[in-house]
Order: sequence, then C-alpha cells, then structure tokens
Amino acid sequence: MNPCRCGMAGEPGMTCRRGRRCADDYQARVSGPFLDRIDLRIEVPAVTAVDLIGPAASEASAAVAARVAAARAVQAQRYAAAGADGVRTNAQCPAALIETLVAADGAALALLRDAAEAMRLSARGYHRVLKVARTLADLDGADAVGRIHLAESLSFRMFGAVTALAA
Repeated sequence: MNPCRCGMAGEPGMTCRRGRRCADDYQARVSGPFLDRIDLRIEVPAVTAVDLIGPAASEASAAVAARVAAARAVQAQRYAAAGADGVRTNAQCPAALIETLVAADGAALALLRDAAEAMRLSARGYHRVLKVARTLADLDGADAVGRIHLAESLSFRMFGAVTALAA
C-alpha cells in the first residue's frame, strides 16, 4: 500500500501535503486483525533513475528458485516424517507442531519472548513469526532455527507494528 493518500510520505526530497498525520490516518484504515494475517511487511522506497541505471547486484533468479525448491522439498520431507497429513510447507503447519519444530536455543527464545511483549504479538502473530523463522532457516539450509532467523522474521513484522502503535 502507499504510505499515505498522495504517496509521498517518507520519500527523500518529497513532503506530503498534510504532513505525518496523512500517513498515520491513511495507514490506520487497515485493521489490526487484517495486518496480523500478513507475514512480511516491509517498506519499499520508490525506485530512482540511479537505481535503474546502476548494475543489479543481486542473486540470479535461477539461484533463488533453486534455493526455494530445495527449502520446499525439505519442508515436505519434514512434515511427511512428522505424520502431518496434508501439510507440505511451514505456512500450512499447525501452531502446536510449529512450536515443536522451532526448537530454538535459550538466547533465541529470550529474543522472541522480549519482542513478543514489546510488539504485543497476538497468538496468531507469534506463530506466524515462528513459521517465517523456520522458512528462513530452511532457505539458509540450517537444521535449527537460530536467533538470526527469529530476528529477521520479527523485523518483517516491525513495519506494521510501528504503524499500529502510531495510530
């Protein structure tokens, strides 16, 4: 969604006609329960001409596709071994099962506990953070979900959390 009605809030060198209130009012129109169902919330700045001219320094699409296919295969095997009928991906995993599959260490759990309190995560939000963290670990080829995976998963919810607190 746009940051405000005119789409200029937060853009370098641009100012919204109505100021910060425009963005706050516009983003407050999206309900908390609806936002709670969106796992990845990030701010995407406008693309500039310099961005278009410069060389793309990114991973090739084929490499990304291969990593995603490998992660999905690992997930399908994991849920088949766990006897979870009909579950092939982390997104489909029931809440009780994902808690057992994300066997994070003490430091990672402390981070998750503190962040859940600070961000006021709902039960749905908490489980979605776990599912995204498990997916991030799968994409990294890691057997265990680490603190870095939980931190990255939590960061994907920060944009909406900050917006909700501002409203």
